[in-house]
Amino acid sequence: MRARYGRVLALAGPMILSNLTVPLVGIVDTAVTGRLPGPVPMAAVAVGASIFTSVFWSFGFLRMGTTGFVAQAHGSGDSRALSLALGRSLWVAVLLGMLLVLLRDPLAAVALYLMNADAAVTAEARQYVAIRMWSAPATFVNYCVLGALIGLQRTTWALATQMLLNLSNVVLDILFVLGMAVKGVALASVISDYLACGLGLWLLRAHVAPLLRGGGDVYRQLLRRSAVRALFSVNADLFLRTFLLTAGFFFFTAQGAQMGTPVLAANTVLMQLLVMQAYGLDGFAHAAEALAGSAYGAGNARQFRQAVRDSAVLAVVTALLIALVYLILGELFVRAMTDIADVRARASAFLPWLVLTPLVAVASYQLDGIFIGATQTRAMRNSVALSLLLYVAVALVAVRVGGNHALWASLMLFFVLRAILLYRHYPRLVARLRAGSG
Repeated sequence: MRARYGRVLALAGPMILSNLTVPLVGIVDTAVTGRLPGPVPMAAVAVGASIFTSVFWSFGFLRMGTTGFVAQAHGSGDSRALSLALGRSLWVAVLLGMLLVLLRDPLAAVALYLMNADAAVTAEARQYVAIRMWSAPATFVNYCVLGALIGLQRTTWALATQMLLNLSNVVLDILFVLGMAVKGVALASVISDYLACGLGLWLLRAHVAPLLRGGGDVYRQLLRRSAVRALFSVNADLFLRTFLLTAGFFFFTAQGAQMGTPVLAANTVLMQLLVMQAYGLDGFAHAAEALAGSAYGAGNARQFRQAVRDSAVLAVVTALLIALVYLILGELFVRAMTDIADVRARASAFLPWLVLTPLVAVASYQLDGIFIGATQTRAMRNSVALSLLLYVAVALVAVRVGGNHALWASLMLFFVLRAILLYRHYPRLVARLRAGSG
């Protein structure tokens, strides 16, 4: 048993470290803008980053779909299928990235209209989005690179790419923000994305090279109808699932914006800390993707259940530890992120919700990892759709009575509903695997 847990930790550990560098960028964004005069720059970056998250993370299917297909090809020992799966994802990533660059202005206009923030915040956020969207091609390729590295169980390499991406972003943030303010924060992200893209493709050169030198046969295989159909079926489900999921967080930010700039800024501080804990727990979800996906590709039901169980146990223990850390040090974290007294006071009032979040959310994270690894994405799509509908309906009523506390309570409900509705499909997933291996 110790060896099994050790294997999960060997995969999850680098991903936890890698994931923790992602919210570090958001925390630094908040910290550097939180020390500019007034709350407008911090609120503008919050709105702009929320738009970026809502649009770009909707394409997180590129990471998840790549992980599932690569993990299953890795588990079956088919190196050619692995390269082809990666190649198909990369082509889609580049094309979608270029399309978003072309559509950046109308997308920004619609998103800022929906956010309905103060005029000064909207003006600054528009500049942020216009610059940040140029990173779309590199961002999407990075999704595929990260997905392939997780599927290959090369999480140390994944750590290297994410460290370059996020630490360079932090350094450039600090360098650019003084002279360029909000525009500097956006430019730092663009440069960092392209640096990480170059490193990731170099690390995967053994799997990318056959695509470049294979000639016409490789291109015919890349465009094979059944494979392309499977790719688009999985990716369409994941796109809708991720779009709906990010829409839920966009809705949260938009509701906070309606309560005024100080509440929006306070929620921004807490959401950065929430993202940090989510990324930490996601390390075990990524381990579940790799191990469960490999077992699913090999048709090994016993190994699949073992991967699910081992990763879940470690994830729950970690969630308890994270909750304890936020209980003890939460106030310190808030003070470190902003020196605006009103924002600090409001963030402290809602801090208990942050302590509760890892305990409430861990099950939904782990189940997502399991279903991504098995590329059983329709259940994920349907469960998030119903959860979002119920969450928004409850929040729209509750916020009128309970304000921001009710908004946070509704977000907890969203996590719980996702877990319950997705778990309903888990017995059928195991039964399907048993039937295939038996």
